[in-house]
This record gives sequence, structure tokens and C-alpha cells, in this order.
Amino acid sequence: MDVQLLVVIGIVVVLILLAVLFRLSWRVAEPDEALIISGFRAGEGPSGVGESMGFRIVTGRGCFVMPGLTKVRFISLEAHESQILVPCVSQQKINLQLGGVVVYKIGDDYRSIANAARRFLDRPAEELETKVQNVFVGHLRAIAGSMTVEDMISDQDKFSEQVRDRCSQEMESFGLVIDSFQIQSIASGSNYIANLAIPHQAAVEQQARIARANADREAIEQEQAAQRQIALAMRDTQIKKAEYQAEIDSASQEAAQQGPLAEATARQAVVEVATKVSQLEAQQMEQQLQVDVRKPADAEAYRQTTLATASRDARISQAEADAQETRLRAEAAAAQTKMQALAEAESIKLRAAAQADATRLAGQAEADAIKARGLAEADAVRAHMEAEAAGIQLRSEAMSQNQEAVIAQQIAEKLPQIVAAAAAPFEHIDKFTVLNGAQGVTSALAEIIQQAGALTSMARESLLPAMTSGVKPAENGHAGAELSK
Repeated sequence: MDVQLLVVIGIVVVLILLAVLFRLSWRVAEPDEALIISGFRAGEGPSGVGESMGFRIVTGRGCFVMPGLTKVRFISLEAHESQILVPCVSQQKINLQLGGVVVYKIGDDYRSIANAARRFLDRPAEELETKVQNVFVGHLRAIAGSMTVEDMISDQDKFSEQVRDRCSQEMESFGLVIDSFQIQSIASGSNYIANLAIPHQAAVEQQARIARANADREAIEQEQAAQRQIALAMRDTQIKKAEYQAEIDSASQEAAQQGPLAEATARQAVVEVATKVSQLEAQQMEQQLQVDVRKPADAEAYRQTTLATASRDARISQAEADAQETRLRAEAAAAQTKMQALAEAESIKLRAAAQADATRLAGQAEADAIKARGLAEADAVRAHMEAEAAGIQLRSEAMSQNQEAVIAQQIAEKLPQIVAAAAAPFEHIDKFTVLNGAQGVTSALAEIIQQAGALTSMARESLLPAMTSGVKPAENGHAGAELSK
């Protein structure tokens, strides 16, 4: 058991020693650094030998080294930046203060790494920066002395390129490469550079003033042109508005006149219907007068007939005159309305036409109603007159059949008038003196009655021959007049 344990412990110790040895022997270079290996058999490799100096360079990989027999050191390949401020004199003997910045690093090739290792390995970074600044300061002064201030300012790229080209050769001997060099500032203590800008600045200001003046002039011209365009546009707009307003007003007037035109047309139709009704009424009156006047007898019938005819003619003439006047007035109003309504809009015209149709229909309906009432009244009057005519016809037939009775009836009906006519001479007598007393009064009354009887006999005798000859009392005006007497 003890032997096996010792064997295991020995194996573990050996493995640990091998791991420690491997860790000490294996070195790896980072991407931004290089391994500088020197010592036992360091310069016998196939590569990485720096100009037979007896050390090996390893970049970007690992390698084995012999601890205690070789020495491994690291040199950085990262970029460095250095600010350079150089007092110098230009070609015009003007004191200047140049400022720039340079970015540099150790080259990636073995020659550059070897040169840098020989010069800067295990040296402070300030020493490398100082050497670089010294190189750039010298070349900056030399190049600035061969150039004018104007050239330095106007072509800084060329200036920087010249400095970079001259410094690159010396930097390569240090194993360094220049990544970038830029001139940052060119200053003059005598305000030379500031004075250089004055003429150009004045010219620029002059051009700026001219440009501003031209711009103001062009702006004013553009504004005036724009104002003219605006005025023209406003004028055109006002003209269009006026045209549109005229069309609207015309359409409105036309629509406004459609209503009166339709109303006048409807009123004309009503007047025409009323005229026809008046004519029908006149005809009705004429028929009624014919029935009332021509059938009865004597002068009253003739007088009534004449008056009815005159009244009818007067009413017909008046109705025709009124109808003609109304028609002329309606036609004049319609013509005037039509002239005023020509400018109305189509939409308003349609509404007015619809209203006119409604008014026309209402007028037609009213006219039909009036016509229907007139026809109904005419039928009623005609029926009444026919009934009266039938009564008169029956009376005429009765008189032709019983003349004595009819005459007696007419005399009886007229007897009060006959007696009044006989007593008329006594109407104006203030005093009536009876000479024979009561007998005288009786004699006077008897004489009056006798005269009435004589008158009655005379009337009967005068009417009887007329009836015997077939003449009706209603048709014999003289007989009626005699009977009235």
C-alpha cells in the first residue's frame, strides 16, 4: 500500500512539475505586441532573427522557451500619439507657431521590430516620444522656412505631406511608421495671418453686401411680381364672383317670378271659368225671365222680360269686359314676369314650376267646383221653372175649358182694386153733405155698387170674346190692361 501511494504521489508531482514547466516554457504574443526572445540558442531558428543580432521575434503566436536559459521580453506594437508645437520662421522671415499631431507605431515587419527593440526595448515611453518630436521639429522648421505663410495656409495637405515624407526615412531607422500627421494650427504673433484675411474679408463683405443688395432687389422684384400676380388673381376672382353672382341673381329673379307667373296663369284660368259661369248664369237668368215673364200675361210680363233681357245683357257685357280686362292684365303681368324670370337658376325654376303646377291644379279644382255648383244651381232653377211652366200650362188649359169661372175668379181677385178705383173720386172731398139723409147715403152706395156691377159686366163682355176666339188671357195684353182699368 505504501509503495502504491508513493507511486501515485510521484506521478502527481511529476504531472504538476510538467504543467508548471509547460506554463513557464510556453509564451504567447498578443495581437498588439511582439516577443523578443534572447539567450541560449535564440538565434538558431529559421525565422524571426533580427539582422543576425542573436534574438528571435515572435508575433501573433506562441512558442516554447527554456526557462533560465532564455529571456523573453515584450515590446508593444500599439499606436502612439504625440502633440508637436514648433516655433519657426517662414520664407518671408515671419515668426510662426506651428502645431500638429502625429500618430506612429512600431512597424509590423521583423526589421522594424528589431530596429525598435534595439533602440527602445525596456526604455520609458517618454524617450520614444522625445525622439519622435525631435525628428518632426527639425523637419517642420526646415520645410516652413522654404514656404510662405500663404502657401502653408492655403495648401496644408501639401505641407503635411512634405513633413511626413521627410520624417518617414528617419522614423524607419527607428523601426517606426507614421500612421498620420496633421497640421492643427498656424499662428503668428504679429497678427500677420489676421491681416492677411482683411482684404479677403473686405472683398467677401463687399461681395456679401452686393449679394445682399442683389438678393434684396430680386426679393423686392419677386414680391412686386407676386403682388401683381395676386392682384391679377384677385381681379380674376372678383370678375368670376361677379359673373357667378349675376347668374345667381338672374336665376333667383327667374325663380321668384315663376310663382307670380303661375299664379297669374291660374288666376286667368279661374277668370275664364268664372266668365263661363257668368255666361251660364246669364243664360239661366234669361231662361228664368223667359219662364217668369213670357208666360204670364200683359204688360208686367213684357216689362219683366225687357228688364231681364237688359239686365242680362248688362251683366254679360260687364262680365265680358271684366274677363277681357282680367285677361289683358294677366297677359301683361305674365309677359312682364316672363321677362324678369329669364335669369332664374334651373333648380329654383324646377321648384317654382312644381309650385305653379300645384297652384294650377288648385285653380283648376276650384274652377271645376264652381262649374259644378253653377250646373247644379242651373238644374235646380230649370226644374223650378219647368214646374212653374207646367202650372201655368195647367191654368191655361183650365181657362180654356171654363172661361166663365176663370173670368169670375180674376174679377173677384181684382174687385177690391175696382171698388177702390170707383171710390177714388171721393178721396179728395173734404166735406160730404147728404141731402136726403139716410136714404141719400143708401142711394149713393147703391149707385156705387151698380157702377161696380156695370164694370164687372163690361169686363166679362170684353174678356168673353177673346176667350171664345181661343186667345189666352196671359197672351192678350189689351185684355189684361182693360181688366186692370
